[in-house]
Amino acid sequence: MNYMFEVGFLGTRAPFFMDFVTLIVALLPLLVAAAISLANAKHYKLHALAQIFIFAFATIVLVYFEVGVRVGGGFNGFMDGSSVSHNYAFFVLILHILISIITLLIWGISLIRVKRFLKTGVHKLLGRISFIGIVLTSLSGIWVYLILFVY
Repeated sequence: MNYMFEVGFLGTRAPFFMDFVTLIVALLPLLVAAAISLANAKHYKLHALAQIFIFAFATIVLVYFEVGVRVGGGFNGFMDGSSVSHNYAFFVLILHILISIITLLIWGISLIRVKRFLKTGVHKLLGRISFIGIVLTSLSGIWVYLILFVY
């Protein structure tokens, strides 16, 4: 577990686990876009498998991230090296958390209720909303990373 807190690979003050999670979060919209393209190409089974895999992987990464944050001293512990105002950073963090929780819930519901929602077109709508949420989660996560470890 000590490896999590070794120097990261992105050249910032961030520990390894933050760099790893940030890289995954940055790539997540691309992975989901690829899965959506499978549905657009009418490869529905592959689309479903890809979405389930990406959702499960993202959830595992989220748990890994939470463990690292808790063990690493929490928000205040990571805020120590930043020159950004604590209040501003906290606002951005709360915004990121709200976006990511709402997105995770909508994405999860669209996966769990897929058969019911396909008939009504709700699945496609929730998929679009989820994708927008994933992009916003990615951007806000990168924003938090920059605040904590670059500025």
